[in-house]
Amino acid sequence: MNILDIGEVVERSGVPPSTLRYYEEIGLITSVGRHGLRRQFAPETLLQLSLIAMGKSAGFCLDDISGMFGKDGQPDLPRPVLHARADELERQIRDLTTLRNALRHVAECPSPTHMECPKFLRLLRVAARRKPDGDRNRKLRR
Repeated sequence: MNILDIGEVVERSGVPPSTLRYYEEIGLITSVGRHGLRRQFAPETLLQLSLIAMGKSAGFCLDDISGMFGKDGQPDLPRPVLHARADELERQIRDLTTLRNALRHVAECPSPTHMECPKFLRLLRVAARRKPDGDRNRKLRR
């Protein structure tokens, strides 16, 4: 087995040593030993770190991510959870696209003031009816 020193894992993954130590402390990754004071890792750790990074980018918390690894440390991805998160990301993309378009309109609106722009007033009414993102995220976590 080709063992990687913590410095090599840092170099190849871009994950700082303090984060590696924290991930090991909470059980996301496991070192296979030490060489002096330096932790040693199996090559599979790089895959695990990539999956952790992808999970974080997708909005999963570390507790959620830890449930995506089997006892052997190999990925065990819960497809229904991934589908739900993909659906939520799709909704966020639509909302952000709408927001981007609204901001561009407001920035380029020919009306003398924004409060005289019918489209801007309509956007304000729509925004007032929306739930804050925190409420949506709480539903997803349940």
